[in-house]
This record gives sequence, C-alpha cells and structure tokens, in this order.
Amino acid sequence: MKKKTKRVLALTGVALLAGLYLATLIFALIDSKWAYDMFRVCVVLTIVVPVLLYVYQMVYRLQKKDREDTDDRHSDL
Repeated sequence: MKKKTKRVLALTGVALLAGLYLATLIFALIDSKWAYDMFRVCVVLTIVVPVLLYVYQMVYRLQKKDREDTDDRHSDL
C-alpha cells in the first residue's frame, strides 16, 4: 500500500473516531430515549471501529507477506 493511501486511510479513521467521540458527548447530554440509544451505539462503535481497522491492517500485512513469498518462490525457478 502506498504511503499516501495509508495516510488518507489513517486520517479517515481519525476523523471517524473524533466524530464518534463528539457524538457520544452530545448524546450523553441529551435527555431522551433516542439519544440514550444513540449514545450506546456510539460507545460500541468507538470500540469496534479501531478493532476493525487493526484487523484490516493485520490481514493486509499477511496477504502482502504471502504475495511476496509466492513471488520469491516463482523467481527462484
């Protein structure tokens, strides 16, 4: 993955998390059933989004490593 693509994805993740933090704060201050439900969703997503981003990075690294190993084996022939 190119550096520019990584940077764009990282900034997108940061913006998404910042938006979730702000939304969590706002929903925590609003007193309604809907706001409480949205607060709970934001708290869950605040945990799930970074985990999914980490898993995505791990899968990408593993696939990249497998591709490089396959290319090395084919170049030896």
